[in-house]
Amino acid sequence: MDARHYTYRVIWSREDGEYAGLCTEFPSLSWLHRDQAKALTGIVRVVGEIVSDMEANGEAPPEPMSSKSYSGKFQVRIPPERHKALAMQAAEQGISLNRYVTDKLCA
Repeated sequence: MDARHYTYRVIWSREDGEYAGLCTEFPSLSWLHRDQAKALTGIVRVVGEIVSDMEANGEAPPEPMSSKSYSGKFQVRIPPERHKALAMQAAEQGISLNRYVTDKLCA
C-alpha cells in the first residue's frame, strides 16, 4: 500500500501553536511542526511507517478513500413530521425534495 494515496490535510493548531498534519484514514495520528509543508511530510512518513508495520504483522491497512467508489446515494431516517415539512418547503420552491435536501446539505 502506498501511503501517499491516503487523504491528508494540514491545519493550524492554535492550541499547539503549530501546524498539524492529519490523515483521514488514520484519525488517531497527527504530526506537528511549525512549518506547514513539514507537517505534511511528517504525517505522510508516520502513516507510511504504520502501514509498513501493519503489513509486516499480517494486518490489512485501511483502504484509501481515493480508491473507494461512491454511489451518490445514502439513506437518512427522519421523523415523519420533519419529512413532511421538508417536502412542503421543497414544493414551495418548486424543486424536488431530493434537490432541496441536497442544497441544504451542501450549503
